[in-house]
Amino acid sequence: MKKQFKVLYAEDNEDACFMLETLFGFSDIEVKSAYTVAEAWQLAHTEDFNLYVLDTQFSVESGLKLCRQLREFAPGMPIFFYSGNAREIDKTEGLAAGGDLFITKPHSDVLLSAVQQLIIEPAKHQPQVVRFSDFNLSSTIY
Repeated sequence: MKKQFKVLYAEDNEDACFMLETLFGFSDIEVKSAYTVAEAWQLAHTEDFNLYVLDTQFSVESGLKLCRQLREFAPGMPIFFYSGNAREIDKTEGLAAGGDLFITKPHSDVLLSAVQQLIIEPAKHQPQVVRFSDFNLSSTIY
């Protein structure tokens, strides 16, 4: 069965990629993981996606720089950060780089709601930092 939505997840931690692929696999969302910024950039140019999910930091590369590049490449594409960097400056920099949302790890319970907010309900949203209380979890996609 073909998935209805396709997400590019740029994250250098294989366990985090597996978790997101599994979590989204219960819905109509296919996840394509990229473990480096270069791999994510290549996939963005060769495949069609409905959303980019990025980590802020890779071993030697910057997810913030990738976000700026992706924002220029695909200006209307929803982008959100899912990162362990939880300081306010990290969140501010993520939104300034062009992210629509910033979710701190380990709040995987709000990820599907965030996807619903950004691609399934295609209303334009102001960039924001997501807190656990921001989502009505009863509307999560299963």
